[in-house]
Amino acid sequence: MRLFLFFQWVLLLIAATGHAQAPAPSATIVLGTPAFPVNEYYTISFQLRGAPLERYSAFPDLEGFKKSGKLSTTTTRIVNGQTSTELTITQRYAAFAEGSYEVKPFSMKINGLTAESAGATLKVGPQQATPPPTAASPLQGIGLLDQLFGKPKPQEYVEPQDQAFLALVPDKPRVYAGEGLHVGLYFYLTPQDQAVLNFYNFAGQLPGILRQLRQRTVWEESFDEQEVLPENVVVGGKPFLRYRLWEAELYPLNTQALSFPAVELQMLKYRLAKKPDAGLDNRMQGYKTYRSVPRTVPVLPLPPHPLRDQVPVGNYELKEAIDRTTFRTGQAFAYTFTVEGEGNLATVNLTTPAASPALEVYGPEIQQSLTRQNGRVGGRKSFRFRLVALRPGPVALDTLFRLVVFNPARARYDTLRAGVQPVVRGPEQATTAFRALPDDPYYREALAGADPTPQPRDIYHNVRRYANVVVVLLLALAGAGWWRARR
Repeated sequence: MRLFLFFQWVLLLIAATGHAQAPAPSATIVLGTPAFPVNEYYTISFQLRGAPLERYSAFPDLEGFKKSGKLSTTTTRIVNGQTSTELTITQRYAAFAEGSYEVKPFSMKINGLTAESAGATLKVGPQQATPPPTAASPLQGIGLLDQLFGKPKPQEYVEPQDQAFLALVPDKPRVYAGEGLHVGLYFYLTPQDQAVLNFYNFAGQLPGILRQLRQRTVWEESFDEQEVLPENVVVGGKPFLRYRLWEAELYPLNTQALSFPAVELQMLKYRLAKKPDAGLDNRMQGYKTYRSVPRTVPVLPLPPHPLRDQVPVGNYELKEAIDRTTFRTGQAFAYTFTVEGEGNLATVNLTTPAASPALEVYGPEIQQSLTRQNGRVGGRKSFRFRLVALRPGPVALDTLFRLVVFNPARARYDTLRAGVQPVVRGPEQATTAFRALPDDPYYREALAGADPTPQPRDIYHNVRRYANVVVVLLLALAGAGWWRARR
């Protein structure tokens, strides 16, 4: 009986020891042979040991290769009565053409474990009739599976026709100097083309495209960058999807024509299998370059006018505002001259009228707001003046505030002039009795009670001298007190 209990205790100890030494789960990445012919597959595998497979992240995409099915291999080993299982998942890649390729460093998640690979440099050689024998490796069993189940025959692919095109579209055939021209770069495709076309490295291509489209003789207002989303449009009676790649409002600074060269955009385009297989992707990735048509937009000079070189161009209207309805001589009031509409507001300027014995003018305070929306650029620019009337009677603001503009839609010059005519009452003022603004009560009261007597220019120097004398006396008193306290 004691001998039986001894043997049972030994067996339990061996089992506990074997359980304690069971290896922890691990995952590694194995890369295939770096040199191979174009008719052979390149492989990337991961091996999982010590645990059943629950989940794993996607295999990387390799430039110049197409994913072509996966293989799964499970290897079970029993050593000294201990069983270990190793699972290998292999992704096969088919090269599009011969050449050198780079597998960049990557990582994969397998059951929460991170497996990393340093990458490799691949050499794809010419096609060989019989694949040469390779050295033994952990993936040697793949060739045996091909012998058992038959190696997949290469699919034949065809490139479908598409109706997509790239176009630079100006909104006017010609413009005046200073007139706004909206220009957009669009990519058009039919709804059926979405299955075979996709954008490729658009963020990397766009800066080079914009460098070719920039114009040296314009003032440019670019629209904010936004996500490229399709719009439903009709071209030639057919429905198309239009992607807005870039748009801007251009204002020619002189009469030099705007010349836009042809630009290119590379897109991903898939070739489709002749005989689709339910177990494969049935698409082969490729590239296609689309080229726009060059455009030239003539720029016309403005009609003769004495101020032609200073006149802003646009569709503008005038908005006015005044801060009070009753006016007294010597009181300041505010008048706002606002230009509103579409055009290059940077060229809109209103000068301060010269002061006269009857009216003093201060300012202006300028405020501008610009809006870019739906392919249009517009906004408003306000000029706020402070005026002090010194004589009673009507104030002819229309002779003081006026702006000549050129309307390109009507091809004529217009004059925006003030329309309000305030009437000032009260005695005539010899000098300006400036008062603070009505909405500033502190300075209104302070200025009303201020002493208007002129003061010497060096009054602050005298104040400083007196302050120094006071400080010296205080120091002397402090020193005397300290001396008496020590005695």
